[in-house]
Order: sequence, then C-alpha cells, then structure tokens
Amino acid sequence: MVVRQRSKHELVTALQTRYGKADRAGKARLLDELCAATGYHRKHAIRVLRQGPPPPRAGHGGRARVYSAVVIGALRLCAEASGWRCGKRLAPFLAELVPALEAEGALRLEPLVRSQLLAMSAATSDRRLRPYRLQLVRGFGATKPGSLLKSQVPIRTWTPWDEQRVGFLEIDLVAHCGITNAGQFLYTLVATDVASGWTECMGVPSKRQDDVFVALEAIRNQLPFVLLGLDSDNGSEFLNRHLVHYCQEHRLTFTRSRPYWKNDQAHVELCGYPHNSTYANCGIMPTNPKSQYALPVSLAEVVGIIPPLR
Repeated sequence: MVVRQRSKHELVTALQTRYGKADRAGKARLLDELCAATGYHRKHAIRVLRQGPPPPRAGHGGRARVYSAVVIGALRLCAEASGWRCGKRLAPFLAELVPALEAEGALRLEPLVRSQLLAMSAATSDRRLRPYRLQLVRGFGATKPGSLLKSQVPIRTWTPWDEQRVGFLEIDLVAHCGITNAGQFLYTLVATDVASGWTECMGVPSKRQDDVFVALEAIRNQLPFVLLGLDSDNGSEFLNRHLVHYCQEHRLTFTRSRPYWKNDQAHVELCGYPHNSTYANCGIMPTNPKSQYALPVSLAEVVGIIPPLR
C-alpha cells in the first residue's frame, strides 16, 4: 500500500511529542512503528522525529511555465483554423496565420502574447495541443475490401513508379459520415500527384463503382498534365473490372497499396486532407455535373443530405 506524503507528515507530527518523552526502549518502538508505516530509513525517521516534517513546497518544482493559458488558447484557435495540422506544419506558418486571423477579427492579442505565440516551437505546440487533439472526434473508416481482382492489380509500395514524373496519382475516397456510417452521406474522391503534390477533389454521392468512375474521369479531364498511372487502396470502389479494363484500355498503370498500410498512400493522406476538409467545411465541394445526383454546395447539405434520384 502506498502512503501519501501528507499522511506521512501527519504521522510524524503525531509521534513527535511521544518520541521526545519516551525512554530508549520506547523510542526504538516508535521508530519501528514509523519505519514500518512510512518506509522511511531509520536515520531519516530519527531526523524527522527530532526536527519535525519539512515545510510544504510552493508549486510543483521544476521550471516555471513560459506560456500562459492565454497563449495556449490562441494556439488552439490557430490550430482549429488550420484544420488541426501537426506542429511541424503549423509552427512555420503562424507568422502568416496570426495576422490573417487578426485581420478577420477572430483573434486579438497583446504584444507579449503575440510574440510568445510566434516564438513557440513545433514540439511545444504539439505537446500543448495534445489534450485538445485527444478530444477530437475521429472519422469512421468506410473502406470495404474488394478481393475479386486483387490478383490482377499489383501491390505498390514505392519502388515501381517513377516518382520524378508528374502524372502518377494516388487516389482515395473520403467519407463524410462522422463517427457512424448509418444512412446516406457524401464522399470525396481525392487524387494527389506524387511528384508535384497537385491535388484534385471531386464530390461523389455514393461508393457505387459507376459514380466513382465518372468522378475519376472528370478529374482526369481537368488535370493540367497527362495521367500516367493510378494507385488506390483495396476498396471495392476501385478494385473492380470497370476500372481495371479502363486502365488497360488507356494504358494507365494501376496499382494498389498493401491492406492496412496507410503509409503506402502517404501523399494523398497528407495532401488530400487539408484540401478535402477546407472544401467540406466551407461548403464549396466541387461536384461532377455528369453525375445523376444534383450534388449540393451548402454546408448543411454537404455534411450528409443527398437529393433523391431525378
């Protein structure tokens, strides 16, 4: 059983008077009792019984905190405005983000608070934002593996592609469902070029193969470069005969990532999230005019309302 420090000091105070009046044998018995209850060394027990318990320490010790709650609150607002980017991506752009938020009236800082916020390192910002990140609601994974055509689509990690040439895209389908996939909700097809980081987003009404294919073809038509290859996850919306035959017909390299290895699609995971969250939060998700659904653009509709078939 662990005894709290405050309880140990209370026991020392209670035994101190008896210890001063006891004889040699009585002092030995009191020392045995104190050492057994507190775990003190015998010499330390003699010392505290003679001199009394030490005075309580002020504060928690260690270095004083540099950043006040006001600075952390401003940092939290900046992180929320940036889509909760990590410290290494957030800290270098605070010098641009803070003036923009001040110009919009979303942030008002005193000179000292402003200088401390801009001087904060990436590691410190990650450490101070960690309690707030843990409170964020994580998205729900909606990828259902398609196993019929896995033998026809080779696995790619990083070696087979020429990543110095533009035209090789990593594609992913993001579900706007929150923490549950019940009911109807929208998706976003995200395509990121590995070499340049060029990212295209297209709203998709469902995970049906034809809807995803039409959105993918629309992205291909508006790319500023020639499409050379595609790399997807193992979802059935990508691993289907329609897309495999399309890539074979147009001589496009089609590969897939390893199951449950998100790092195999690091480019679309890194570059696609800021674009996708910005479009969805602002209610300006681009839609495909050829789709059979009339996709909405208002924020209330983007988060989950799909119009019926025409």
